[in-house]
Formats: sequence, structure tokens, C-alpha cells
Amino acid sequence: MSTHQLYYGDNLSILQEYVPDESINLIYIDPPFNTGKHQQRTEIEVQRDTQGDRVGFQGRIYRTRKGKTTHYADKFESSDTYLQFLHPRFEEAYRVLHPNGSFFLHIDYREGHYCKVMLDEIFGRESFMNEIIWAYDYGGRAKSWWSPKHDNILWYVKTPKHYTFNYDEMDRIPYMAPGLVGKEKAARGKTPTDVWWHTIVSTNGNEKTGYPTQKPLGILNRIIKVHSSPGDMLLDFFAGSGTLGEAAARHNRSSILVDNNIPAIKVIMDRLELFGIELVNADYKTLQTHEIE
Repeated sequence: MSTHQLYYGDNLSILQEYVPDESINLIYIDPPFNTGKHQQRTEIEVQRDTQGDRVGFQGRIYRTRKGKTTHYADKFESSDTYLQFLHPRFEEAYRVLHPNGSFFLHIDYREGHYCKVMLDEIFGRESFMNEIIWAYDYGGRAKSWWSPKHDNILWYVKTPKHYTFNYDEMDRIPYMAPGLVGKEKAARGKTPTDVWWHTIVSTNGNEKTGYPTQKPLGILNRIIKVHSSPGDMLLDFFAGSGTLGEAAARHNRSSILVDNNIPAIKVIMDRLELFGIELVNADYKTLQTHEIE
């Protein structure tokens, strides 16, 4: 039976106080991207429609409708300040990671290369395994540069010769030209590469929580199934909407979630309660009731 803990507060202090050495089998974090801007996210509802206004994967055509817009700050004083913020948290991630564990950093092109240099120093360059590209569509189109439509996910391991990788647990994806590979292979599908096409969280889907930086359950499901085993302990110390917690529960893993944002704590509590998860950590209960309602 899996257990799920939720902490409200500064993640560095919580890691140092509550998470023992080498106790975590898989870490996934999605910290602020430090875009330097006051960000906004406009929800978009899509429906398949041959007369629609947007072309998606494999030429499928959709009609779109704009929904509500949410705003959030994503700005540090400088890139150096941002990296100084991340460095001790990366060190804590290395400390708590099990010898056979994996660490995933979800970041974007602005800071990804700086973060990789830092992680190479902490984990060792030999511990860098892959840079995964999550490619998606939707959103505005730039007129003066190539529109960025991907995030970067850096994968590191604690021990390069011994880490969890469940090849048979990979979800399979369709062949682009199934007629060229035969019926049996086409029906089975192929394993993903280091470029993952996955749409953003659908506005009109059951998965949507309303949290502005929510990441798709499909991305976390893939990482968790391949890079951990049933009964393992997983950690996300920038928990946001709690996607890692739900994915962990779906696949019989335990989780520790940390965030210092009251709306995030409320979203996580509601989300996991709907999934039938009882949070066993009482730290978040120190919040005043009116603060999280």
C-alpha cells in the first residue's frame, strides 16, 4: 500500500529536516523556469473538426476556443540568483537519492544549459543519461523568431552502472508509416525515443486542475513506470498541481510532495482526495483553515 506525504513550506528546509539520506528512488522536479516575465496561461478547449482552425499531430484538424486566463510571476533578480537558489536544492536531491535512483529536472531552453553544467558538477558528467525533449503544440506563434514549443527534461542517475530502467514498462506509440513495418509490429507500436510528443493538459479533460503550470499525467506516468518500481518512494519538491503524486498512486508508488504556495497545496489536497488518497503527513494542517479554503 502506498503512502503520500504533503509538506507546506520552504523545500530546502523540509528536505534537510524530513528526508533521510538515499531514501528516495525517483525524483522529478519542475521548478520555476525563470523566464523573467509575469506569465499568463490562457486555457484552450479543442475538438476534432475537419473545418477547424488548427492542425495538430499527424495532420489532425481541431477547432479551438479560448477559456479563462491565469497569471503568475516567474522572475528572479538575475540568472545567477536563480542558479544560487537551485544549487543547494540540487545538492539535497543528490543526498536523498537512492544509489539506484534517477533524478529528472524539467526545465526550458533559457536555463537548461546552465542547470546541466551545475548538475554535471553535483552528480558527475558520467551520471548524465539523456536530455528528453517534450514537444507540444498550441499557444501563440512568434513573428520574429521560431516559436518555442518544447520543454527540456534532464535525466541523471546516482550510479551510472546500476539504475532502474524497466524497458518492458514503456508505453508504445504508433508508427508514422505503419504500412512499412507489417501488421504485427504496427499493432504493437514502437518504443519512444528521447523526443516525446504529448499535448498540453486539455482544458476540457478530467485531468485539468486549473493550476497554471500543470504538467500532463502522461509524461509523469511514462517516467514513473520506467524509472521506478512498485513500492518505491518518489519525491517532487516543486509539487505544483501534484501530478507526480497522482501518477505515483496510480502505479502503486509512494510519494513526498513539497510546495510553498498555498493555492498549490489546496489543489494537491483536492486532487489526491478525489483520487482516494489519504495524506499521512500533518505538516500542511498547521495552515489556518481560511488560508486554504
